[in-house]
Amino acid sequence: MSNITLQNITLDNRRAVFNLEVAEGQRRFVASNLSSVASCYVLSQNGGHPFPFAIYADDKPVGFVMITYGITGYDLPSIAEGSYCILRLMIDEQFQNRGYGRQAMEKILDWIRTCPAGPAQYCWISYSVENVHAKRMYESFGFRDNGEICHDEYITVLEL
Repeated sequence: MSNITLQNITLDNRRAVFNLEVAEGQRRFVASNLSSVASCYVLSQNGGHPFPFAIYADDKPVGFVMITYGITGYDLPSIAEGSYCILRLMIDEQFQNRGYGRQAMEKILDWIRTCPAGPAQYCWISYSVENVHAKRMYESFGFRDNGEICHDEYITVLEL
């Protein structure tokens, strides 16, 4: 099993991270990594707290995650204020079905629980009703739908 880590996006790894893509049938569920990193810049200039990371398996980038605290740049569910959000999470299509997403989620939640931007009681993530695989994975970590829908995506919440 590979060692999964979250690493900063640097001048050296940025192109590799930007080139990671989900499978064709999944592209409607997640923005490109380049667009997500650009969103991080805009959020940081407007009072947000974005945290973009490359997901590595040993020494190879295999995915991307964008975590935010408070604002996301989109309409927010009631749970958002003072909470962390996993706004983007993806594993490149050639590295899927190897357990990397599950291992990455463990690392992400461990990192969020350090409360790097401030204290929080909740972490939330949204998903499309069509993305059954994502829903199942989130539920396996204790996330539960809170009944809200934003932009046709269900909001699922984890008490930290």
